[in-house]
Amino acid sequence: MPTPADVTAVILTGGRARRLGGRDKASLQIGGSTLLERALAATEALRTTVVVGSPTATSRSVTWTREEPAGGGPAAALLAGASLVGTPWLLALAVDMPWVDTDTVARLLAGARGDGALLVDEQGRAQFLAAVYDARALRSHAPAEPADTSLRALVGGLDLTEVAALPGEADDVDTPEDLDRLD
Repeated sequence: MPTPADVTAVILTGGRARRLGGRDKASLQIGGSTLLERALAATEALRTTVVVGSPTATSRSVTWTREEPAGGGPAAALLAGASLVGTPWLLALAVDMPWVDTDTVARLLAGARGDGALLVDEQGRAQFLAAVYDARALRSHAPAEPADTSLRALVGGLDLTEVAALPGEADDVDTPEDLDRLD
């Protein structure tokens, strides 16, 4: 089981947000906090943080990077962040999951076996961007050209433990209705 000192957070803030009219998800607010600040709060116990996306002001120091090419998809973004990870483990977190918190992160770390652990929502869907990965194992599965690779294809060969999400914990913000419902 990884300890927080063994883990770097990789927060993905990019994406086209087509169903949100192209709005920057990281700057959207729920409960008076931006989605990025909520993600930073959830990962505050971890050693360091890499944010994959366009730089913006944050409440604490982070390392910024982008996938190449920009807009290459979540697998490319995750691998861009993973390339800067110097710890044995990384925690992947999509910025649009506002109810992932420090308890979620602790449960994922406690559940990590083999190549890691991922959150599974109430409908049984794997949440590849609410997960802890063995950084070396993840990088070893990287395709030569990660742009437009699906997350399922990237992590499908990894030995991941499933961690059941609490009710609503895996909800994400993809539409204006989601934002209204979650705020």
